[in-house]
Amino acid sequence: MTTSVSSAAPSPASPSRRELNKAATRQAITDAALSLLRSRGPGSFTVEDIADAAGISRRTFFNYFSSTDAALASVTHGFLDNAIQQFRLRPAQEPILQSAQAALMALADPMTVAPLAELFTLTQQSTLMAHSELEAWDHCREQITAVARERAAGTPGADDELYLRALAGSVISCGKAAMEVWFTRRGADLSPASLAELRQLLIDAMALLGSGFTAVQPPSPSHSDSRSS
Repeated sequence: MTTSVSSAAPSPASPSRRELNKAATRQAITDAALSLLRSRGPGSFTVEDIADAAGISRRTFFNYFSSTDAALASVTHGFLDNAIQQFRLRPAQEPILQSAQAALMALADPMTVAPLAELFTLTQQSTLMAHSELEAWDHCREQITAVARERAAGTPGADDELYLRALAGSVISCGKAAMEVWFTRRGADLSPASLAELRQLLIDAMALLGSGFTAVQPPSPSHSDSRSS
């Protein structure tokens, strides 16, 4: 099987040294914030603590993030942005829900979801982090809407704004539902088996959406009742 690349966008230029340095600093801040979250818990450290742990100044921290919670929420942003990137790479003619499922499957290594899963387990009792997480998921919803709008542009009837927004919202809701079910089952377990289960739940949630939430139903008791009557 051959893959057509004629309609693909040009490959982006390699990042400059300045861009690489900025990305490294941003990652250092995120790593420091997550490390402090592990050791102290939500709301128990400051911007100054993160800056010291990352080896930067307080001023530099604010060049990248507006708060401690924003630094932590970047973990969620990173995973969701990766999923969106995979989504954009799917064939333009592919059904959108199939593309969403394939994008999640592309994140094949269970360890890819490890930072997202760990952040989720560590922040369940934090109302401030819940707000930051919500903003991250909303950002992803807007991105999904934008990608869907681009792909539907040449399809009559598929560019309906209600359809696009409802679809994007449903995808996000399914993703969040998978996270919640996983946490209920596994709690703080971040073993490879647990992370593999989380990935599968994300994929299964997309499959449910694609099937119109048609689940396998047990046999109706009315059949046996009618035979016995």
